[in-house]
Amino acid sequence: MSLATGLLAPLAAAALIALCRRRPNLRETVTLAAAALTFFSMTLFIEPVLAGERPRLLLGELLPGLALVLELEPLGLLFALIASGLWLVSGVYCIGYLRGNGEENQTRFYACFALAIASAIGVALAGNLLTLYLFYELLTLVTWPLVTHHGDDEARRGGRVYLALLLGSSILFFLPAIAATWWIAGTLDFSPGGILAGKVSGGAAIALAALYAFGIGKAALMPIHRWLPAAMVAPAPVSALLHAVAVVKAGVFTVVKVLVYVFGAGFADALAWLPWVAGFTIVAASVIALRSDNLKRRLAYSTVSQLSYVVLAAALLTPLSIAAAAVHIAAHAFGKITLFFAAGAIYTAAGKTAVSELDGIGRRMPWTMAAFAVAALSLIGIPPAAGFLSKWLLFQGAAQDGHWLALAVLSASTLLNAAYFVPIVYRAFLVKGAAASHGEAPPSMVAAMMATAAATLALPFAAAALLTLARAVAGAAP
Repeated sequence: MSLATGLLAPLAAAALIALCRRRPNLRETVTLAAAALTFFSMTLFIEPVLAGERPRLLLGELLPGLALVLELEPLGLLFALIASGLWLVSGVYCIGYLRGNGEENQTRFYACFALAIASAIGVALAGNLLTLYLFYELLTLVTWPLVTHHGDDEARRGGRVYLALLLGSSILFFLPAIAATWWIAGTLDFSPGGILAGKVSGGAAIALAALYAFGIGKAALMPIHRWLPAAMVAPAPVSALLHAVAVVKAGVFTVVKVLVYVFGAGFADALAWLPWVAGFTIVAASVIALRSDNLKRRLAYSTVSQLSYVVLAAALLTPLSIAAAAVHIAAHAFGKITLFFAAGAIYTAAGKTAVSELDGIGRRMPWTMAAFAVAALSLIGIPPAAGFLSKWLLFQGAAQDGHWLALAVLSASTLLNAAYFVPIVYRAFLVKGAAASHGEAPPSMVAAMMATAAATLALPFAAAALLTLARAVAGAAP
């Protein structure tokens, strides 16, 4: 299969889904089949990419020297595998959620979801900054109908914030950064070691790095973060898409890609300010999460915090810290999608949205809350879950670099993670709640949750393969 399959499968699925609007079973079958095909097509590239091959496909040329190019390297492969694999699980979950809640416009939902995956795959496969930017912007546009899915005033307000911050940051900062890179380096093609090496320094390098850091709004660095909690008006599967499958992962993926393939290790001094911004975001977002009673809002600010782990690690620009950033992208994806799946299951089965309403719910929804507990412990960093592996590498990378700020931030945030996750699990299982007749959510939702929770526990046992891919991202020997 060629690289085009990863793009064409979800694009074709979106068209077929629209044609199947009167046949919901066929529509959902198309979704699952396309997700499986997309994931399978990406797995075929694992061996050649790790062997050093870089599959490349020219899509066209806008201007001389400005081409749209797909090229697969280890970081892009990791993101593509996460996006396509979790699309399959999300498709199973959506069947139960959308039907269980009687959601309207289900065909539009599935079609836009497929377009979002196509855009995320485009970001993952982008061979230069121009291609990445176009798919990055497309991802914002095709997810907007999902954020505003309910169509009420609250959804429209959330959608306006979503578009304003993501499009505003990318047009005002990200696009000028790309133009400046073209003017300075004479190319937009990604290159190991960075395309700016030896071509810019001092204040100009700091300014360019700031344009990228705040222009890539999907990474949710403060203050370009409010779009994420604003988007919580969307249904739970959309929240899962935003937080784990596509949107925020596209943000931190783009940050790591730019730091590794545009700047490179020689710009550590120019990026010395970025760990401070990431560290502030980690701690401040954790404090807000701790004070939030709404479950999805707590999870949203947890995401803001956890994303900055990736930015912090990548900004250190050491091989170990970059590998840690890559591993945390995967660990966070599985953990956070499980948490949002659980939040959606609680809403579907019990109609509850607040942490203060969850007393005793673990006794009535044991599978849901067990999955929640696994994911929460992973994001805290408790072994043997996946989050422990990424946090261990993050601590090692910071210690290796002698970056005491990073070590302090990681330590403090781990305690804050425990402070806002453990009480939820405690309430669910150890506090007696009012009697209720409800049980678990629909079986497809529970099955999807259990699959992602199991993957969260299994990921460390596949650590050798994951670390091989992560070290290849960092340029270390596989």
